[in-house]
Amino acid sequence: MPSSHDYIKDKRNKNIKIFVNDKFYIRENAKISVFDSSILLGDGIWSGIRFHNNKFLFLKEHLERLFDDAKKISLKIHLTKKEISKILFDTIKINKMKTDVHLRLIISRGIKSTPYQDPAFTISKPTVIIIPEYKQPQESVYKKGLILKTVKTIRGPHNVQDPRINSLSKLNCIIACIEAKKKKADEALMFDIKGNIATNNSTHFFYVKNKCVYTSTGKYCVKGITRQKVIDLSKKNGIKIYEKDFKLKDVLKADEAFVTGTFANIIPVKKINEKKFNLKTNTITHKLRNLYLELIDK
Repeated sequence: MPSSHDYIKDKRNKNIKIFVNDKFYIRENAKISVFDSSILLGDGIWSGIRFHNNKFLFLKEHLERLFDDAKKISLKIHLTKKEISKILFDTIKINKMKTDVHLRLIISRGIKSTPYQDPAFTISKPTVIIIPEYKQPQESVYKKGLILKTVKTIRGPHNVQDPRINSLSKLNCIIACIEAKKKKADEALMFDIKGNIATNNSTHFFYVKNKCVYTSTGKYCVKGITRQKVIDLSKKNGIKIYEKDFKLKDVLKADEAFVTGTFANIIPVKKINEKKFNLKTNTITHKLRNLYLELIDK
C-alpha cells in the first residue's frame, strides 16, 4: 500500500553527516542528551525542507514559519534566520549533496536540569539538529494514489494545543495516523472542532468539483508551504480555488482529490472511505502537479 512518505532507499544515507549544536557527526554518532526537551516533552519545533537541483525550495518561507512557531511557544532561538540558513548550506556542502535531499530541521527548547516541563528548568541554549537524507518519492505513488479514511481523532482548538504550530508534540497526528492504518488507509482525513474537514495527519487536503479546487480555511492545520504554493499557482493560472469550510458529504461528491506536502509535492487520492476516484480523469490534479514541477525547476 503506497504512502505519502514512501521513498527510494539510498545507500548513501548510511554515511551522512548530521548537524547537532555546532558540530557535524556521522550518522551513527549523532546523539543528544536524554535530558533534552525534545525527548522529555516533545518541546520544540521543526520543518522539513527540500534541496532540489542545487537549491533549497522556498527556504525563506520555511524559516519564517519556523520563527513564527517559535514565537508562539515562547522559544527564543539564539540564531538568526541568516545563521540557520548558513548552517543548512554548510550541511549540504559537507555532505556533497546536489539534489533529491530532504532535510529535517529541529529546534528544541534545550537541555533540562531535571525532567520537569517548566521552561525555567532549561539549562542550555536551544538544541539545533539538521538531518539531511537522500530521499526521492516512490514514483508508483503518483500512479496508484492514496487511500484516506476519516478518523475519530480531530484537530483540536487553538487554546488546547494549537494545530497550526509545527511542533515536536505530534501525538494528535500520530494517534490519527494509527487509526487510519488500522482501517487500512494511507492517511487519516481529520475533522476540526466544528465537524468540517480540516486536513490529513501529515499532508494537506484538497478536492476538486466542477473544475474548482477546494481546501480548508487553514484554521486547524499547519501553515503548509506546498499548500500555499498550490493555492498561488491555482490563482495565477486561472483555476478557481476556495479556502472555506466544507463537510465530508461535500468531499464524497468530489470529482478529484489530492494531498500536498514538502516531500512528495502533490499526490492524487484514489479513495476516501468508500468513495473511489478515477485517476485517469484527474485533469486538475495533473495540471497543478505539472505547474508545481515547473515552478521548482525554474
